[in-house]
Amino acid sequence: MKLTKIETFRLRPRWLLLRLETDDGFVGWGEPVVEGRAATTQACIHELEPYLLGADPRYVEDIWQTLYRGGFYRGGPVLTSALSGIDQALWDIKGKALGVPVHELLGGRVREKMAVYSWIDSDTPEIAARSALEKKAQGFANIKMMGTDKMGWITDTPTLNALLEKVQAVRDAVGPDFGIAIDFHGRVHQSTARTLLRELEPLKPLFVEEPVLVENIDVFERLHRFTSIPLATGERNYTRWGFKELLERGCVDIIQPDLSHAGGISEVRRIAAMAEAYDVALAPHCPLGPVALAACLQVDFASVNACLQEQSVGMAYNKGQEVGSYLRDDSVFHYREGYVDLLQGPGLGVDVDEQIVRSLEEPDLAWKNPVFRLEDGCVTEW
Repeated sequence: MKLTKIETFRLRPRWLLLRLETDDGFVGWGEPVVEGRAATTQACIHELEPYLLGADPRYVEDIWQTLYRGGFYRGGPVLTSALSGIDQALWDIKGKALGVPVHELLGGRVREKMAVYSWIDSDTPEIAARSALEKKAQGFANIKMMGTDKMGWITDTPTLNALLEKVQAVRDAVGPDFGIAIDFHGRVHQSTARTLLRELEPLKPLFVEEPVLVENIDVFERLHRFTSIPLATGERNYTRWGFKELLERGCVDIIQPDLSHAGGISEVRRIAAMAEAYDVALAPHCPLGPVALAACLQVDFASVNACLQEQSVGMAYNKGQEVGSYLRDDSVFHYREGYVDLLQGPGLGVDVDEQIVRSLEEPDLAWKNPVFRLEDGCVTEW
């Protein structure tokens, strides 16, 4: 078996799909993208073609190591995201060739279903409460909300109170037993983060994500000692080396590697095992499409410390498209009572409708995230 063809497709809302084809007709799909830098990642994938064309896709680990080590420069969002999508597609081919789901090849399932959560709109306390109740009615047992707005280096009391009122409104609406995760999105600086964490503790959040930017690891460590709220991070970390110090310094409770950024199925499975040795939970980051979600779930089903899976149904970015839009059968993502069922199909377990992908491709699509500026005009974290 040899790889003979590599194609990439830019698709709305902000996705990049990768298609690998073999000489005996197997097709594997991956989702390699840096949100807002799709063209750069796409170019990187095609630069790697000489390492891929003619290679045996069944040697997933050898190809991973070749792509990671063979170019001398390594790591970072673009190189590792390209590698991530290629790795997903290789596992998809291998599973299809053997007629088994990827989790069977990772040691077999450790669970029959995986807990998931859904994002809610949180522009105002009223909108946040209503959105949380809608998700609860749809069967979700956990939600995540944006817990911050544009934030400067220090934050005034009215702004803090307005943010806290949103979380309080959600807690009042859904009751004490519903999971509420809060994303600070790396927008907050340490003094404000301490205040927010202290005020949020009585509301018993499921976790707080990116309370500060992860590169401020010393601040992360101080906040972890300061609060009883579980802290989560990892969507902007790449490979096991990007998680090594976080785990060694004991400043995180939940790691969130993204299978489209951190090194794909191969690497996130290793990161999960590292985290297990430090008694840290796994909750993969996934605000992307169906291939990325399927890849996440394959690792979740084979990792004993996987605790919760993000997914993008109803997410604000997905205007006009949803996770199942490019699948022949989107019932594989069957959510009920806060869980998604075990994926049973071969490979990644999803059947991408190639005809739809080709018909909706937009080669010049260039999604960009907003740029936030404070009232004084200074740029700040989005």
